[in-house]
Amino acid sequence: MKILAAAVSALLLTATAAHADNLYIEHVTLIDGIHAPQRDMTVAVEGDKIATVSPSSLAHGMKGKKIDGKGKYLIPGLMDIHIHLKGGFDITGKVDAEMGPPNREEGVAALASFLYAGVTTVFDAGNRAEHILPLRADERAGKILSPRIFATGNLVTYPGSHGDRMAVRISDFEKDKALLDKHIAEQQPDILKLTLEEEGWGSRPMITLMPVDLLEKITRYYNQHGIRTTVHVSSELRAVEAIYAGSDTLAHPVIQGPVSDSFVKLMGAKKTPFASTLTIGENYSRLAEHPEYLDQPLYVASFSAAEREKLKTQTHDEWQKRPWTWWMKIMTPIAEENVRKIHAAGGTVACGTDQSTGAATQRELELLVAAGISPLDVIRIATYNSAVFLGKADQLGSVDTGKLADLVLLSKDPTADINNAKSIVFVMKNGQLIDESQLPLAGGKQKRRFSGA
Repeated sequence: MKILAAAVSALLLTATAAHADNLYIEHVTLIDGIHAPQRDMTVAVEGDKIATVSPSSLAHGMKGKKIDGKGKYLIPGLMDIHIHLKGGFDITGKVDAEMGPPNREEGVAALASFLYAGVTTVFDAGNRAEHILPLRADERAGKILSPRIFATGNLVTYPGSHGDRMAVRISDFEKDKALLDKHIAEQQPDILKLTLEEEGWGSRPMITLMPVDLLEKITRYYNQHGIRTTVHVSSELRAVEAIYAGSDTLAHPVIQGPVSDSFVKLMGAKKTPFASTLTIGENYSRLAEHPEYLDQPLYVASFSAAEREKLKTQTHDEWQKRPWTWWMKIMTPIAEENVRKIHAAGGTVACGTDQSTGAATQRELELLVAAGISPLDVIRIATYNSAVFLGKADQLGSVDTGKLADLVLLSKDPTADINNAKSIVFVMKNGQLIDESQLPLAGGKQKRRFSGA
């Protein structure tokens, strides 16, 4: 029966995306943020990789199916390098009650929403291992329609510190090293997520903080096993501590207050990549004041009708009454300005949302532009810079020969208006064209966008 099930799964995936046959896109404008936009280009894809990139006038003897890209724009697949995949956090009863079983169906639907929105790579920055890791394995085996999944599994933190409910708790490096070895061996994290956060801001009580010397030891240990690290921080002080403790990346921008000029210069000099995550804070007041945004096409596809109705009514009313909602409305513009300043100083901003839909990723692009960053630079943030964050810039993030063929074809110019990043003609992952009509979206079946190859 298992063999039969595997065969059926393989057949279903064959039906949902075109085979990675050779194809080429001609007369297209290339936009990837690391080059100036290049007009009238031809991009050839062979198997799962980009084979050639050249001016169309020099592209001769191309093999495979032809796609006419005249008047269209080709960008790398978008990335969201800070998500917490839906389906892993259902809790029954009180806050300290046992969690219910993870909901795989919700997770698969959320992953589909990323592909639908042009997102071909995600990093889950902390989840229940029994939820995210089987999905990561299935994505890599080609068993589900999903963006590339990178994951930490359980994050690592100090007992009682931020996120310890889904964490491996470490209080003493030497005594608890076996727990770290178990995490590395069993979960094989792509990036380790740690937390350095005492909270105590935004109407929240103070909590235990991980000692910085312990953070440094754990960071070094994972690096010695070839694993990159990221640290949850929210203040300038903790961000500086995490950087000098050796963290490879930061999971958030500074949001507790305006950053100092010296911190801006530090980020410009060290170029420590950090996730933008503006959407998570803005999300509260946006729903409280403008619930109609949920009627936009990407949200209609990403959420069921019942979910959208609950958000518009029950959640809307709850969030209107929460001090956190209005505190975040004040602080999000401060975080936006912090991000803008660091970007302008040459720092490395990457695209993350701290949410769980492709619609949120597209919203993050809008907020980055609203912060004062050009649309062309935002495309770089959501592609190449995000690949740098993951340590995968040699494989992903730009339209270059030899890189994996994760591409999005747009009908409108995203450098003229970042909302044009939603004008998707097709999404390609690993050289395969995604058939949107086969995506198991929570909002129901959608029409296939492109069938020209």
